[in-house]
Amino acid sequence: MTNGNGINGAEVILFDTYGTVVDWRNSVSGEGRALARTKGIDDIDWASFADAWRAGYAPKMKKVRDGTRPWTANDVLHRERLDEILTEFGIAERFTESEKFDFNRVWHRLRPWPDSVPGLRRLKSRYIIGTLSNGSFRLLANMAKHAGLPWDCIVSSDNFHAFKPDPKIYQGAIDLLGGEAGQVILCAAHNFDLQQARAFGMKTAFVQRPTEYGPTQNTDLLPTDDWDIIAYSIEEVAARLDV
Repeated sequence: MTNGNGINGAEVILFDTYGTVVDWRNSVSGEGRALARTKGIDDIDWASFADAWRAGYAPKMKKVRDGTRPWTANDVLHRERLDEILTEFGIAERFTESEKFDFNRVWHRLRPWPDSVPGLRRLKSRYIIGTLSNGSFRLLANMAKHAGLPWDCIVSSDNFHAFKPDPKIYQGAIDLLGGEAGQVILCAAHNFDLQQARAFGMKTAFVQRPTEYGPTQNTDLLPTDDWDIIAYSIEEVAARLDV
C-alpha cells in the first residue's frame, strides 16, 4: 500500500462508477419497493430482483465483447434483462410500457455512497476527474445530474463501442486524455478493472466496497494486488493523495 507520494505525475483520476461511486443494489431495490407499493405488489424480494437484474447484464455484455452481437448500448441491455426478470418474477403483466421504460431508467438515478460526493469534490480541486464506465454517455450524464457527481469529463463505453475489460476502453481513455498512461489513475472497487488498467500503464486505486452485492458478496472483499492506493472510501483516496 502506498500513499499519494507513490503516484507522482498523475493529473487525471478516472472512476469506475457502478459499485465504486454509486450504490446500485440499494438504489434499484429501493425504487422497486416504491413502485411495488403503488401497484399493490407485496410479495417480491427487491434485493434479489436487483441482484438478478445486475447478474443478467454481464452475459449480455460478454456477447458484445466476443463479437457474437453487434455493439449495443447498455440501456438496451438493461431493458432486455428487465423484461426477462419481470417475467421470471411473475409480475410482467402488472406494469405498463411507460412504467417499464421509467423503471429501466433507475440506472440513470443511482444514489452515491455517502463518501463519494465529498471525496470527489476534494479530488476535483487538484485533479481532472471523470468516469471510466460501461454505462452509456447519457446514463452517466443523467446520473451525475441526479446524484451531484462533479465530473470534469465522462468517458463511457459509448466512446469506444466496447465494454470493460475490453482493452479498447482503457487504451481509448488514455488516448483521449493525452496519451500518457502514467498520468492517469483508475479508481475502482473491482480488482479485474485495476488489473487491466495497470497492464496499460495506468496508476491504480482500490476502494473497498464489501456490501456492493449485499451480505453474501464473495468477490472484491480485499485487494488482490499491491495497488498504488488501497482505501475504504473515496475520501480516504483523497487523503492519501494529500488533498
